[in-house]
Amino acid sequence: MTRPAACNHLTELIEIVPARAYVCDECVKTGDTWVHLRTCQTCGQTHCCDSSKNKHATKHYYATGHPVVASAEPGEYWVWCYADEQLAEYKKKPDQ
Repeated sequence: MTRPAACNHLTELIEIVPARAYVCDECVKTGDTWVHLRTCQTCGQTHCCDSSKNKHATKHYYATGHPVVASAEPGEYWVWCYADEQLAEYKKKPDQ
């Protein structure tokens, strides 16, 4: 079986935007907690994943239309496109 080609949102990524801090920007405002973090590749905001009760990363996509997030978890190197529901892995650069 062949793997489908990645969507344009993923193939157009030039560099992965890392998390500025290991916190959910929205959960910090309300004093809440999170499970895992995702960083928006359009604006750089970091939000909690769908395993977290607030699901801020998905809410951010629906509010802004920013389609791609990258895992902000240490040792994870993947991006997800909400618009096309596609996942892609990438290789870490030596300086990251």
